[in-house]
Amino acid sequence: MTAASREQAMGLARSLVERRLAACVNILGEIGSYYWWNGKLCDEKEVALIAKTPANRLDELVTAVKDMHEYEVPAIIAIPAVGGNPDFLEWVVRETLPPV
Repeated sequence: MTAASREQAMGLARSLVERRLAACVNILGEIGSYYWWNGKLCDEKEVALIAKTPANRLDELVTAVKDMHEYEVPAIIAIPAVGGNPDFLEWVVRETLPPV
C-alpha cells in the first residue's frame, strides 16, 4: 500500500499492528508514483508500506486501511506468500490472532 506522507504511513503501521491486523508493517520510504486520477496524469511522491497478514485477516485489514486513509481510493493489494521461512509464516499467524 502507499501513503501520502511518512507520518501517515507510521500512523497506519502502528494502528494495524496494535489492532493485530498485521504482524509487521515495513515502511519502505519515498517512492515516485505516476497515475491517472480524474482525467489528469499525476506525478507524486508517496511512501510505500508492506503489511504482513494472513489471508484470513485481509478483509479486516483492507477495511481498516480504507477507514483511516486520507486517499479516496487507497492502493491496497495482496500478494500471496507462496513460500518462505515456516517459522516466520507461523509467527505472522500467531501475532494476528484476534484478541480473546
